[in-house]
Amino acid sequence: MQFRILGPVEIQDERTGLRILPTGAKQRALLGALVVKSGHVVSVHRLIDELWGEHPPANATNALQAHVARLRRLLPVPEPGSGEPHHEWIVTRSLGYVLRPGRSTTDAQRFSELAARGRAVAADDPQHAAELLRAALALWRGPALEGSVRGDICAAEAAQLEENRLTALETLYDACLRAARHDEIIGELEELTTDHPMRERFYDLLMVALYRCGRQAEALSVYDRARKRLVHELGVEPGPALRGRMDAILRHDPGLAVPGVPDRMASVLPLPTRAPGPAPGTGGPDATVLSLSGEIARLQHRIERLSLEHEELMRRFDRLVAQPAAGQ
Repeated sequence: MQFRILGPVEIQDERTGLRILPTGAKQRALLGALVVKSGHVVSVHRLIDELWGEHPPANATNALQAHVARLRRLLPVPEPGSGEPHHEWIVTRSLGYVLRPGRSTTDAQRFSELAARGRAVAADDPQHAAELLRAALALWRGPALEGSVRGDICAAEAAQLEENRLTALETLYDACLRAARHDEIIGELEELTTDHPMRERFYDLLMVALYRCGRQAEALSVYDRARKRLVHELGVEPGPALRGRMDAILRHDPGLAVPGVPDRMASVLPLPTRAPGPAPGTGGPDATVLSLSGEIARLQHRIERLSLEHEELMRRFDRLVAQPAAGQ
């Protein structure tokens, strides 16, 4: 038996392949809450809140009992003559009800196990880590506890599971970058930045993938898109990690390259390592390269100064706007 909550709540009999789908939103909410709190007593009061919220029926306790009875009839029992012991799935206690899982599992447990194994090997074997994480994410059939989120129990669990899913996605694409599979993940990361525009890590990963494909201008445009969205939606600038990534791309930081693979962008525009040489045309190819490197360094320094001046002007402007209009 497997209780599935990574999507619509359902029960899978793994021996027969039979899928059991509770009918009605309240039946799904009841099963979802009991699965989330599996092995623990859930009080009658909490279950009533989970099913009806602030508007319970006058006979809420009796109505809850009726839902529990219908849910019990849905759960499989051993066939006569099979020799399997009878298992009582939902047990009544003095304060409420408890789902006894026995040897059954949940898809959420399987997801957590696979994701943990992927994280554990990500540094040493990113290719295998990516395979484990993709297997974990393949267990999702839709939003967690879809159709069951009516009260606090399922809502809190659904939010936590969604956060775990997004974290697994971040780990997956980080592993793909470590495994030099940057060209395979750009489309998926583009979709994720659209679906989760406040998640800076997805922008960060996309910028690295684009840069490694020789698409520096597009990588910088991703930062610009992220900044505009964050400022518009939250009124904040990108965090230090994303700002640092943009700076590294502008500098063609060798750390952006795949380990063991030369950075194509850095080979086109080398970082200055010594003082600029003679002007172009006066000292041969080496002097020309050094001169160009010096020009790039001076331009980057000028950009940084302009950025600082812009920030100072914006701070002064904000202070002026914040002052009372009268008498200022």
